[in-house]
Amino acid sequence: QVTLVESGGGLVPAGGSLRLACVASANIFPVNAMGWYRQPPGQRSEFVAAIRNDGRPSYADGVKGRFVISRDNANNTIYLQMNNLKPEDTAVYYCVADLTYFDRKWYPSDYWGQGTQVTVSS
Repeated sequence: QVTLVESGGGLVPAGGSLRLACVASANIFPVNAMGWYRQPPGQRSEFVAAIRNDGRPSYADGVKGRFVISRDNANNTIYLQMNNLKPEDTAVYYCVADLTYFDRKWYPSDYWGQGTQVTVSS
């Protein structure tokens, strides 16, 4: 059974920072690509960032230069450092395991965490 547990969400003013963490069960980490998706209010979920098992990151255009994804294989954890947050970053953020990259696009698996709310006030 794969389990993913996120933490670190909260309420911050625009321009602020947050760091999300996701602890994965040992049977999925560190072999697969891991990543983050988010679902803004009333919208579909969207790709945010991914990190391959060799450590190479990938970002959605809207977060490049502001967000940094990293992984700690020893502790089965990935992180998302979010800087210069904007109100449009408000969403529930989900950790996703076993992402696939195909035809220049990332695809999630069925392994999602429970989500953590990030709210950025203007």
